[in-house]
Amino acid sequence: MSDTSRRSDDFEAAAKGSPEQIAEFDDHHRGFVGTVQHFLHVNPSLVPLIVLVAAIVIFGALLGSKFFSPFALTLILQQVQIVGIVAAAQSLVILTAGIDLSVGAIMVMSSVVMGQFTFRYGLPPTVAIVCGLFVGTAIGAVNGYLVSRIKLPPFIVTLGMWQIVLAANFLYSQNETIRSQEIEENAAILQLFGAKFNVGGAVFTVGVIFMLVLILGLSYALRHTAWGRHVYAVGDDPEAAELSGVNVHRTLMSVYMLSGLICAFAGWALIGRIGSVSPTSGQLANIESITAVVIGGISLFGGRGSILGSLFGALIVGVFTLGLRLLGADAQWTFLLIGILIIAAVAVDQWIRKVAG
Repeated sequence: MSDTSRRSDDFEAAAKGSPEQIAEFDDHHRGFVGTVQHFLHVNPSLVPLIVLVAAIVIFGALLGSKFFSPFALTLILQQVQIVGIVAAAQSLVILTAGIDLSVGAIMVMSSVVMGQFTFRYGLPPTVAIVCGLFVGTAIGAVNGYLVSRIKLPPFIVTLGMWQIVLAANFLYSQNETIRSQEIEENAAILQLFGAKFNVGGAVFTVGVIFMLVLILGLSYALRHTAWGRHVYAVGDDPEAAELSGVNVHRTLMSVYMLSGLICAFAGWALIGRIGSVSPTSGQLANIESITAVVIGGISLFGGRGSILGSLFGALIVGVFTLGLRLLGADAQWTFLLIGILIIAAVAVDQWIRKVAG
């Protein structure tokens, strides 16, 4: 008998004596903590939602109808509408593992263009608005090109763009403020986002409705479209996304351009909110938007989080600000508590990310 036949008989004999059980993976029970960790990993916006509801309940219990009323709650929405819109733009960039420090400057520059093109050059307000939206999108395109093609770090690119746009804003506007009365008389459409209407004692503005529609629309696009899946894939691992057929350059360009466009809309909303066109307004929007995004549970490492979380994050800040103000507390307590929330949010994100490890 040949060696090959003998080897074959040995294998058959061994196979007959082996157990006829299908291979199984060990079922590691997560336990209560592991289950909670996994659930929060799958639903990243749940943590800020819980914090938001808890804050509303606590301040409602302390202040009663003074806080827990349709007017007070919609007042919070009015106060956070600008931050909420800019946070939507910031969320898109952070989901790709980037960061945009220029969002506030883009917002203000776009509002200045809208105002100056109307009153300095005499363009129809609608044309001036389109020009402002174009300027915001163009600045976002430059950011996207430098990040995706030149491969510069997003932090450095947007830090530099923040300084450039801020300086251009002051140089172009000559630090001139266009007063609310002038706008109301000659270009009322610039104040469109500030228009108010009542619904059962609750006061809404066009800006608030725009913010809600924007975030819900982006949430749907990120969850249910190929573009949304590409955004998450690029944020999670750009090299793996490229190997999977995702056009990383095109995805990043679309994200930064859309971010710039949203910031330009925020500039239009800013005019409606404050009534005037001021080159000094909204200077902290970049920090406020990052705060809302981080508290909202979107991971700074990219690829994880829900854009709804950024809305919840902005609302949490608004609830704390209004609640503490009504309680008569020093404004510094607001900054202290928000600082604690930021650190806690990042710590929770690190803990939840261990599920994927």
